[in-house]
Amino acid sequence: MTRVSGKNSSTSRRAGLRADARRNREQLLAAARDVFVEQGADAPLDEVARRAGVGIATLYRRFPDRESLMRGLALDILGRAAHEARAALADEPDPFRALARYMHRALDLRISAVMPALLGRISFDDAEVSQARQESVEPVLRMIDAAQTAGSLRRDVAFGDIGPLLVRLSRPLPGEFPRELDNGLAHRHLDLVLAGLRAGAESATTPLGGPRVTLEQLRSAGSVSMRDDRERSAGDGLTE
Repeated sequence: MTRVSGKNSSTSRRAGLRADARRNREQLLAAARDVFVEQGADAPLDEVARRAGVGIATLYRRFPDRESLMRGLALDILGRAAHEARAALADEPDPFRALARYMHRALDLRISAVMPALLGRISFDDAEVSQARQESVEPVLRMIDAAQTAGSLRRDVAFGDIGPLLVRLSRPLPGEFPRELDNGLAHRHLDLVLAGLRAGAESATTPLGGPRVTLEQLRSAGSVSMRDDRERSAGDGLTE
């Protein structure tokens, strides 16, 4: 199946939808985000439709199969991440405050909880997905660089301290924690972490443990992990 790629292809498709169809699509993506975070990418699509308040036939009209839904969700969440990062850069004169604002918004949107759920299920070699990923990280890299230049962010902080940190904070707590409490604690814990990220007389002289990981190193490690997962799955199939 041929897919349309390019910077504005998803935006153009959404713009061409009727208002009710566009609303259904947005509700389905929001529901899929929550269901996949809570139940994994193999969660029943009936549950996605139910939470979106539409019938399963409507889901399949918008997304013919699970793969197209996951791909649409990835593009949507990456687009939202890029928008929030650019908005924080534009609105906040202090780059550290911009970074903090972006990280809090990322928690609200569950950006860093959704993408791990989709790993191994969609192709990150897809041209449109790859471009969306790049557009979502570029403003974050600019915030990190600007905050370090301004002296408000520790010089030994790299992207690998920001992206994976959000993944850890975005994971729902085990047990039956109410969603509101879980989200509130995530924001509180992020505030505690941000206090440690800020440059200061004491923090500047206290080295961080563990490796300093750049975006390129993070992507390289992730690619190896995904390849190992695929090889293990293939080996399991041979032994059945």
